[in-house]
Amino acid sequence: MASILKTENLSHRYSSAWAIRNIDIEIDRSGIIGLLGSNGAGKSTTMNIICGVLNQTEGSVYIDGVDLRKEPEAAKKQIGFLPQTPPLYTDLTIDEYLSFCAEMRLIGRGKIRAAVNEAKERCGIAHFSSRLIKNLSGGYRQRVGIAQAIIHKPRLVVMDEPTNGLDPNQLIEARKLIREIAVDHTVLLSSHILSEINLLCREIIMIEAGRIVFSDSMDAFNNYVQAKTLFMRMENPPGKEDLMKIIGVSRAEFITSSQVRVYFDGSYEDLSERLIRTSLAQDWKLKEISLDKGQLDDIFKQLSNQVS
Repeated sequence: MASILKTENLSHRYSSAWAIRNIDIEIDRSGIIGLLGSNGAGKSTTMNIICGVLNQTEGSVYIDGVDLRKEPEAAKKQIGFLPQTPPLYTDLTIDEYLSFCAEMRLIGRGKIRAAVNEAKERCGIAHFSSRLIKNLSGGYRQRVGIAQAIIHKPRLVVMDEPTNGLDPNQLIEARKLIREIAVDHTVLLSSHILSEINLLCREIIMIEAGRIVFSDSMDAFNNYVQAKTLFMRMENPPGKEDLMKIIGVSRAEFITSSQVRVYFDGSYEDLSERLIRTSLAQDWKLKEISLDKGQLDDIFKQLSNQVS
């Protein structure tokens, strides 16, 4: 069977500068693949070319074996795209908007209602069917954006920073939904946040300065990841002794009155979800939680230097 996504020598130049150069990707099964890179690394250019939004300067893109440049309509039938800002018409209801998206995706008129209902159920938004999109929270708007990306049941779903701007509670729900989507779709998920990629993805492709500097399993990548500290920012922080009671926390240091560095053992994913739940239960007013950014920057540099 053909690969779900394959790029060969993919390159693009803006004016005289190359944004990406010789990007070779091959994905042949469902699951979540992370596209990681710092801001300006070339992620968005790569995704826009893969989704047919931008024509490459050189190279080829194949979606389910179909050349995207030669047969764009056939290839795009197998692509769902969620940009960083969901492409929503906020004066429409969810039903109106998703019906419009189904028509745009050339779903037969007699099948639109069933497709809309299935996408709503999948994304947990059926109970808001008649609500105007502009009256939805950020988390539910993101769900509507995901619904439009999967309404035509594509093999490949491309998501650009899908958890950006969500609060901690919305983050947990968004991650759960993305994992569910990836059961029977291939999800290419872009982010500049390594901890988010680490939580969600089975494989990782890392781009720096327009070139691939790492492409392998998440387990292989984790050999580089030694970060065992995280940062939390809260409006109503607990005492150090309360943090130490949480399973997995080995040490806690307050940097300011609202920021704390937490040293931990075990899984970041498990601990972060415990901390989020405890924060909600005890009203810590958690505003931010992330792995130690300094150590993550060192990993970027280490991998980039190995290739350069």
